[in-house]
Amino acid sequence: MPMFAEDDRPNPNKQHEIGSDLTFLSAGELDERIALLRQEIARLEADKASKTSSRSAAEDFFRSK
Repeated sequence: MPMFAEDDRPNPNKQHEIGSDLTFLSAGELDERIALLRQEIARLEADKASKTSSRSAAEDFFRSK
């Protein structure tokens, strides 16, 4: 007999692998993946903006010297 019931197992982290086969995914599952990817894009854009502004500030600081 298994140590844990099926319902007690943790759910795997939902993620999307670029280029993976989408054949057997439902429209709802595709919507979930699109939402996850949009959140990831927003996170990446925010980090890029932060790094760009930090770099610009540093460049301005050293140009004014």
